[in-house]
Amino acid sequence: MASNDKARLLPTGNCWCGCGREVGIGKFFAQGHDKIAESALIALKYEGSVPHFLHAHGYGPQHSVSRDAVDKTDWEECDQCETKPGYRGAPASIVNHKRKYHSPSRP
Repeated sequence: MASNDKARLLPTGNCWCGCGREVGIGKFFAQGHDKIAESALIALKYEGSVPHFLHAHGYGPQHSVSRDAVDKTDWEECDQCETKPGYRGAPASIVNHKRKYHSPSRP
C-alpha cells in the first residue's frame, strides 16, 4: 500500500465510538456518535481543545483549514453567499446550506 493510500475500513455492525450499540448496514456510527468519538480523541490527544488540535496540524487564523479542505478535497464553497468567503463544506452540506439560506421560497 502506498504511503498516501488510506486503509480500507469496513463497518462491523457496532458503533465505532465504542458504546457497543448496533448500527445499520454500511454504518460506522450510531447517529451523532461520530462527533462523540471525535471529541473524545481531541480530549485525549490535544488537551481537549479544538484550537490545540488545529494548531498541532498547522492551522489557525493564519492558515485556514476550511480553505485547505476546499483546495484539497471534495469540499466546496457556496457560490451564492454574499459575504466572502462563503459557507464551506462537503457537497451534501452545501446542498443543505443552499436549501436553507438561498432557496427562492425563503422570505
